[in-house]
Amino acid sequence: MRRLARQLFSKPAGTRVRFIFAHVSCAAMVLVFVSLVAPRAGAQAAAPSAITPIQTAFPGSVSGTLVDRDGAVIAKATVTLMQDDVVPTKTVTSDDNGHFVFTDVVPGNFQLKITAAGFANAQQSGVVQLGQEYVFPQITLVVATADVNVEVTETPQEVAQDQVKTEEKQRVFGVIPNYYITYEPHPAPLPARLKFQLAWKTFLDPVSLGITAFIAGGEQAVNMYGAYGQGAQGYAKRYGAAYGDFVSGTFIRGALLPIIFKQDPRYYWKGTGTTKSRLRYALANSVIRKGDNGRWQPDYSGILGGLASSGISNLYYPPQDRNGLGLTFENTAIGIAGGAAANIFQEFLVPKLTPHRPGRGSNKH
Repeated sequence: MRRLARQLFSKPAGTRVRFIFAHVSCAAMVLVFVSLVAPRAGAQAAAPSAITPIQTAFPGSVSGTLVDRDGAVIAKATVTLMQDDVVPTKTVTSDDNGHFVFTDVVPGNFQLKITAAGFANAQQSGVVQLGQEYVFPQITLVVATADVNVEVTETPQEVAQDQVKTEEKQRVFGVIPNYYITYEPHPAPLPARLKFQLAWKTFLDPVSLGITAFIAGGEQAVNMYGAYGQGAQGYAKRYGAAYGDFVSGTFIRGALLPIIFKQDPRYYWKGTGTTKSRLRYALANSVIRKGDNGRWQPDYSGILGGLASSGISNLYYPPQDRNGLGLTFENTAIGIAGGAAANIFQEFLVPKLTPHRPGRGSNKH
């Protein structure tokens, strides 16, 4: 420095100025370079790696046991260990004792994710120190709760059963059973069991027995079927014949043949439309019938049932009163006409004469 000073002051004044300016400029350039380069170099030198060699040299472990609220161990649960700077994640399965363990865990923060069938997902977290065996106390999982919407619906057989229960309460004037009419717009088809049930209850109803007794008394009063005679014996024969007609007709036309032909023995009340359309509907129902498949069909059950019951009656009526083949067909035709009249009665009058009649669509299913 002293030598530099002597050289400087031994020079002329102009030279001294140029010398100082040159050295100041060099110093300024050095300072600018240092200010630009030094911070970057320092930053690069200061940024350590995410995982240090010391961490990898002294790994730890994480373990624990999974149980439910009752303390029972949970086997085959999936446990996943995650660390921010460590990939890939580690996954193990709890053993039969509910125990799980992770080895070679890099020291630092970690998170556990636990999933098990039937249990809600769970999470745990902690910090593993260098070479530490990190042991969780028992980890309790709770049973998973799920929002379950259960829609309870009845089977067609159950719907039909409910509708038949309603029909079995239908009585004209509150007395005379009238089970073979449905006021439902779309009634469920009747299984075989319910077809038998309607027939059985119809001819065993006390009112039906009373009506048969009244008919037998009227026949005896006018000495119809004279071969039966009079007195108690004649009345019993007339009663048996009348009841036989009633049972065979109800059973064959209302149960047996409807099961064979898969047809509904009931009258489907229309109840809407003009009087003319309802009248046509009632008349047509004397020769057609709704099938169990919901389609209209020829009334095989009613027509063949009429022929069958007329033929069976020849077995117990006096010989002189038995119907020949021609008379049997004639009686069947009369039966069809009587059925048409009965349908008109059902369509227009019976609903007004039936107390507490169920309304249209009263059974909602």
